[in-house]
Amino acid sequence: MKLQLTGVTKRFGAFTANDQIDLTVEPGEIHALLGENGAGKSTLMNIIYGLYSPNEGQILLDDEPVSFDGPGDAVEAGIGMVHQHFMLIPVFNVTESVMLGFEPTKAAGLIDFAQARRRVEEISARFGFDVDPDAMIEELPVGAQQRVEIIKALSRDARVLILDEPTAVLTPQETDELIDIMRQLKEAGTSILFITHKLREVRAIADRITVIRRGKVVGEATPESTETELASLMVGREVSLTTEKEPAQPGQTGFSVKDLTVISSSGKVMLDKVSMEIARGEILCVAGVDGNGQTELAEAILGIREAVTGTITLDGTDLRRMSVKERLNAGIGFVPEDRSTDGVIAGFSITENFVLDQYDQQPYSNGISMKHDVMRAAAAEQTSRFDVRLGTVDDPISTLSGGNQQKVVLAREMSRDIRLFVASQPTRGLDVGSIEFVHRTIIEERDNGTPCLIISTELDEALNLADRIAVMYRGKIIGIVPGGTDRDVLGLMMAGVPADEAQVQAQDHHTILGEADTGAEV
Repeated sequence: MKLQLTGVTKRFGAFTANDQIDLTVEPGEIHALLGENGAGKSTLMNIIYGLYSPNEGQILLDDEPVSFDGPGDAVEAGIGMVHQHFMLIPVFNVTESVMLGFEPTKAAGLIDFAQARRRVEEISARFGFDVDPDAMIEELPVGAQQRVEIIKALSRDARVLILDEPTAVLTPQETDELIDIMRQLKEAGTSILFITHKLREVRAIADRITVIRRGKVVGEATPESTETELASLMVGREVSLTTEKEPAQPGQTGFSVKDLTVISSSGKVMLDKVSMEIARGEILCVAGVDGNGQTELAEAILGIREAVTGTITLDGTDLRRMSVKERLNAGIGFVPEDRSTDGVIAGFSITENFVLDQYDQQPYSNGISMKHDVMRAAAAEQTSRFDVRLGTVDDPISTLSGGNQQKVVLAREMSRDIRLFVASQPTRGLDVGSIEFVHRTIIEERDNGTPCLIISTELDEALNLADRIAVMYRGKIIGIVPGGTDRDVLGLMMAGVPADEAQVQAQDHHTILGEADTGAEV
């Protein structure tokens, strides 16, 4: 199916989110829509899917004009969408989630669960999704949840599939799996509109690329374009794709964890005697495939998850007996991995979210009442510094794109006096320009003498930022290596190979490749 947009414009009051957008997705094509946070990508997708109505312009399917009064009309026309934040109900199983709203029925109007289950099995088998139709959504990893969303769209005979920032919450391994799935869908004739800001993925999968900036189409590109060219087109200026920093000047140990053990409610060991130290003025990155204890480590440090044994020490003070509020007041700046669930309150304003952990302290409170003007001014200053694309700081934070919500969380935590900075996936969902800024800000925090603990599944981020890298595997620190360690070594460690053995295996691998290259030249 051919999808075409002509002159599509969408305004919210005085703000123009989309301005005369022209876009064509040919049948069986993977077309990437590339743009930074707040560029208008998600707004445009919501128009195509019937969630918004355009103020101007037209949508055409196979050259016929269409208009949608809601997502149901778009689905009936053959359009499916996988949203950046999944639309799944945690307490439903896979089959129930897929058929919700489109339940097959049998005699007497009863829901035909068996037919729905067969449909899930059929699509899962056809594309190699390996999804159990009886699995509970809340028990599935993020990558599997995304596959459920794709199955849901395909079960409704989607011929145009919109993927809105589909890799924002995926590990590198899950991203590779998604790219394989997209190629299979393309071969089956599905047209795919792939919305992202990740340059490497665009070049790996797209047939054509359209770039938008501040709501307007600013150019088209091909996968042959370099990442630097795409970044410059997307942001409107030259962007450095590598993080420049001076060597660390570490001081005394500022933060340490010793023999930290965390056990889940079901009795599973999530952290197994984890120990690490971070000096003042040092960045330690924790790398590893998602689900190997990184979440539990961050939550145990903040006190969200209770540790069974071990110590957590900041500037010589054991934090174990402190509440979450007391730990924040002790100087921990904390960026959670899931901003929508743990980082912001959707119904609160941007200002209120900016002061969530400080509203009762100076300068925002006099002990009796809150100083709203001071809060508003501080929020405006810091959101400007972090380049948050917004209307006003009084708007609900739910009006912001996911990446801009992340910037509000970062601005909140890094705008106060902190003695330890802990961030899980700090640049998840951010564009290259924002990533450059966040990395520079973290390095400035390091250079001010703050110990920084960065948890990231993005290997490039760990290699760019870290002074040292700790690799986690099945709840244990399998090794701590210097920043800049060979990528192959880190990949082997992430698969559970101890550091020393990983060094040997990687060296053997490089030697074999070198011999192969020599032989090819001869």
